[in-house]
Amino acid sequence: MFNPSRDEVRLFFTDTWRKQRQGEILTPLEAIAADWIVEHPEYHADLTDGEAAQAQDYSPERGQTNPFLHLSMHLAITEQLSIDQPPGIRAAHERLAARLGSTHEAQHAIMDCLGETIWEAQRTGTPPDTDAYLQRIERRATRD
Repeated sequence: MFNPSRDEVRLFFTDTWRKQRQGEILTPLEAIAADWIVEHPEYHADLTDGEAAQAQDYSPERGQTNPFLHLSMHLAITEQLSIDQPPGIRAAHERLAARLGSTHEAQHAIMDCLGETIWEAQRTGTPPDTDAYLQRIERRATRD
């Protein structure tokens, strides 16, 4: 299993953004990441300065969203959707996207479900409950 360090993740995204802006060839994973970066112009400044990105401490207490965590979650969800894992996530995503009118907003809703699932696993010291994760997404998809 691939388990990059914080610095490796930040380097991946800053290098991907640099390559995208310079028109360089991207790997398939970089191309997916670049698509998500383009969707988030609010992160472009953070991704432009690699040294500053490595040093920055993104703190919720300071009202900051960590762009690297956010983009990493987009990549994780994109991968889950591509292989339909957990089974049913792709269909739930499609229902959620139809309800919200946007695949991007559907990903953000799933991101909340993923964050809650990871938090619960960390709190209980157990593996993430994929059934509960999918149920959270299904509830989001069927809300009125």
